[in-house]
Amino acid sequence: MKIAIVGGGPSGLYFAYLMKKRDPNIHVRVFEQNTPDATYGFGVVFSDMALPYFEEADEESFKAIIGAIKAWDNHTIVRHDERVTIDGVNFSGIARLDLLRILQGFCGRVGVDIDYENRIATLDALTGYDAVVGADGINSVVRTLGAPHFATKIYELTNRFAWYGTEARFETVTLTFRPVERGVIVAHHYPYNDAMSTFLVECDRAAWEGEGLDRMNDEARMAYAEQVFAPDLGGHKLISNNTTWRCFPVITNAHWVHGNMVLIGDALRSAHFSIGSGTRLAMEDAIALWRAFGEAGADVPAALAGYQAARRPIVEKMTTAARASFEWYEDMASKMHLSPVALAHDYMLRSGRIDDARLRRLAPRFMERYDRERAAAG
Repeated sequence: MKIAIVGGGPSGLYFAYLMKKRDPNIHVRVFEQNTPDATYGFGVVFSDMALPYFEEADEESFKAIIGAIKAWDNHTIVRHDERVTIDGVNFSGIARLDLLRILQGFCGRVGVDIDYENRIATLDALTGYDAVVGADGINSVVRTLGAPHFATKIYELTNRFAWYGTEARFETVTLTFRPVERGVIVAHHYPYNDAMSTFLVECDRAAWEGEGLDRMNDEARMAYAEQVFAPDLGGHKLISNNTTWRCFPVITNAHWVHGNMVLIGDALRSAHFSIGSGTRLAMEDAIALWRAFGEAGADVPAALAGYQAARRPIVEKMTTAARASFEWYEDMASKMHLSPVALAHDYMLRSGRIDDARLRRLAPRFMERYDRERAAAG
């Protein structure tokens, strides 16, 4: 069997490695348009629920990934310079480039062919493969080449965001709201190794236009963000990695399979950064597709159909939570009258995956503080 994987990101490399390790006789080739050390963004995060899936799929690569991960226990919301700690919310972070290098190394060990600096432009380039996996992200070529069979829908949110890095150190995943004259601006920031942190800045349309960001270039926008979040950066600068301000594209596909082509990761559906699960979901897609081939063997249609049937309910549940989360951010201006503690509570319940009862079990100290504030307010 010959498998072509378009996209050398985490999901494409992980699937390639799992398939080739299980059956060395399978020919697996990854087509990646960029160089091996090219990557967008800085650090990625995994919730504590994600890591057991990786360990169950392949203990050897899991140990390598866990060895490069930075873990922390709490979540922090900052509003009016007041810090609200939400205990019991566990996450792990890793530099995206470190994750790619780990997976590249494991692919090399088992004999996966990775063809860098090769952008697939037509389906003719994929002729002769029994299965074609579209793991090429939000701007997926495979999805585009397979249109309209995937029945893709794409629309953009109204908030703008930019993905920066910084050498400023943070102890937890932190959401910091800073006052501006018009609109709302917030930073999502967290450490991902001992030297670097991700610092993603998001603003609503009122701030984008009212603060004049729509009339600035990207360099001026970065300087503006440094000024707004100077108290949080502690004298450090923001670092760009081809960073541009953009609206988040919401991508869904009614059909995951067309012929011998199948979509995984952001090529299949975009996962909003506010739930911190994009890379996790993509790699879990890879695991699900690998398991489907394990059950179906060389019967490609059965494997692709099995993957979609098993994985769709899980993905739809997560995308529903993601939709509720990004809708909270799209409407965050309406939340700014809340106290910092009430804002943190509202934020934690935003996706519908957590209610008060679950939050009391996860974060008892935070909920004690929330209950005290409510009682004091009558």
